[in-house]
Amino acid sequence: MELWDYIPNGPFLDRSEFHIALKQRLEVPNWFIYTVINNTTKRPVGSIALININLENRTIEVGYVLFSSLLQRTIAATEVMYLLASLVFDTLGYRRYEWKCDNLNEPSKRAALRLGFTFEGVFRQHMIVKGRNRDTAWFSLLDMEWPVVKEGLERWLEEGNFDEDGRQKKSLWVLRDAAKVS
Repeated sequence: MELWDYIPNGPFLDRSEFHIALKQRLEVPNWFIYTVINNTTKRPVGSIALININLENRTIEVGYVLFSSLLQRTIAATEVMYLLASLVFDTLGYRRYEWKCDNLNEPSKRAALRLGFTFEGVFRQHMIVKGRNRDTAWFSLLDMEWPVVKEGLERWLEEGNFDEDGRQKKSLWVLRDAAKVS
């Protein structure tokens, strides 16, 4: 899968073209774009946005997840998603956190489920993206589900859950199931 396959705009020919597109996104009301910085190198390794913010109904969506190969499928990527969910629920007090992706984007769908989101269905021909019909898979995480998901993520992120090579000892699935029981 190419990095830009499921992002509605891009790839960009050069940095200035990217900056123009980014400026356009920053002007969209109710969008907040975050840059993910590697703590060691202090260099950007990805970006992620909170979009479709509905204050009246206290719903918010994570979107435009663009993680470079330096961040994809890492402990840090899971930590980024945990921190953003914690911001959504614990700090901002939202009641519904949404994840929507192209239904062809299998890695994104797996990530949503792994992170504790519930699959809600597919909106067929939801959009036209890059000249083709896009079916959109919808997922959600609710405030009442967050405590168990949060506990599972926190247990998974503990240093003791990883061996000296950085491999997990217990999966997030197992630790979230354990949190349901406790």
